[in-house]
Amino acid sequence: MKGVTAIAAIAAIIVIVVIAIASTFTVEQTEQALVLRFGEPVAGRGLITTPGLHFKYPFIENVVFLDNRILVVEAPKQEVLASDNNRLDVDSFLRYRIVDPLKFYQTVGSPDRANSQLGFILNSAVRRVLGEANMTEIVRDNRANLMVKIRDQVNQEGGRLGIAAVDVRIRRADLPRQISEKVFSRMQSERAREAAEYRAQGSEQAQTIGLRQGS
Repeated sequence: MKGVTAIAAIAAIIVIVVIAIASTFTVEQTEQALVLRFGEPVAGRGLITTPGLHFKYPFIENVVFLDNRILVVEAPKQEVLASDNNRLDVDSFLRYRIVDPLKFYQTVGSPDRANSQLGFILNSAVRRVLGEANMTEIVRDNRANLMVKIRDQVNQEGGRLGIAAVDVRIRRADLPRQISEKVFSRMQSERAREAAEYRAQGSEQAQTIGLRQGS
């Protein structure tokens, strides 16, 4: 009997420990948590933003952790046609926050899927905004304002995902390699032609001076 009682006591302790573990969770400083019951947020405590130890009903409630820091999406490099018909290779990135965790979870589910959709949204906004500007504005004169316009367009579309764009940056906006090589080759040819003209003018002047001195 004593043996059976001891085993029962150990089993009871194990069950209590398992239930205690299943009833608690920890939210880190860099996290926010959704407490869900059968896929729906629990009324009154569905969103937890306070770091520390928290409690939930075991087995019927689960917790989804989401980052509360600024996240980064690197958009694939793409070719953009500016308003003056110049083609540019554009490299951009987006920084964003999750501002509506429930909407974020319900629409995309995970940061990886969110980044995929946001990369597409960012590239579309880059094409639209830069397509209305000329190369000089993109490369030098109006770049800051264009990035703000891109950010605002991303916010219009990204709001349905529960995110807010904090910042958009155009890291690079260059002529495509083949065009750059042609431009560079043309510049070299122009410089070589100018140098040949200067040499010819110098030789002509030298001959003129020589004739004057000889006479």
